Amino acid sequence: MNLKHQYHHKPVLVKESIENLITDQNGIYVDVTFGGGGHSYAILKKLNKKAILISLDQDKESIKKNFIKDKRFHLFHNNFIHIRNILNRSHIDKVSGILVDLGISSLQIDNPIRGFSNRFNCVLDMRMNQESFYSAQNVLNECSKQELFHIFYEYGEFKNAKKIAEKIFKKRSKKNILTTLDLIHIFFMKGSFKKRKKFLARLFQSIRIEVNNEINILKDFLLESSRILLPGGRIAVISYHSVEDRIIKYFFKRGIIVNKIHFKTLPFKMIHKKVIKPSFQEIVNNPRSRSARLRIAEKT
Repeated sequence: MNLKHQYHHKPVLVKESIENLITDQNGIYVDVTFGGGGHSYAILKKLNKKAILISLDQDKESIKKNFIKDKRFHLFHNNFIHIRNILNRSHIDKVSGILVDLGISSLQIDNPIRGFSNRFNCVLDMRMNQESFYSAQNVLNECSKQELFHIFYEYGEFKNAKKIAEKIFKKRSKKNILTTLDLIHIFFMKGSFKKRKKFLARLFQSIRIEVNNEINILKDFLLESSRILLPGGRIAVISYHSVEDRIIKYFFKRGIIVNKIHFKTLPFKMIHKKVIKPSFQEIVNNPRSRSARLRIAEKT
């Protein structure tokens, strides 16, 4: 491994997630959101020579920038919903632990041409998998008014989701919404810079979740995780907004996935009663970590 590597993307809650995740240093582990590679790198440092780490990422840029050279490490270009196929190809049935970091990597958000950030004027894209044909432009210019309402109400938790959808619908009837500035200029807001910043962050979050089908994929993956973990194996999930965190908490605590399934026997037990948050020092060193929430559960 390249010990001199300097991460462009600072991994969040590394110490807390890795220490809680690894229970068998000779086991098989999966990092389903490789990103900048920080979590994978930290996992490998804790594992013995006989262990295996399989990592996935649907973003080709992350795959290209992989810096880890280790015989125990195997990296695949795929969405984590396809984890079962990846394990089958590797002749693996069950694993000792799963790490999921649901955040956007700095490789994505700091790249002006990817359209994830409202800091740049660029084409509205937001695809994590650049081979996908469905982008933010499709969402904003093709979804019905009711569909837009659902996106902003469910994924952004906007109380005024109907008004937001109507403004977008009205704007696009005159001209297609193609760039980040096209979208931002629709919403003139009185009030502080902080209030506007928070609004735009939630707006972009809502669209990104829809573009990448993040909530449905998360629900399906949580179900799959209960099938591929060994008894006593652990799953650590880092989320960044209440929509995701609520789904994770209900599944770990109650075995419930809304619109999917309700387990009669709980597949997991929580390792910590309370959610784990970044320390003050981590937030100072990496402000993007401030909204991170870590939950760890163990397969019963």
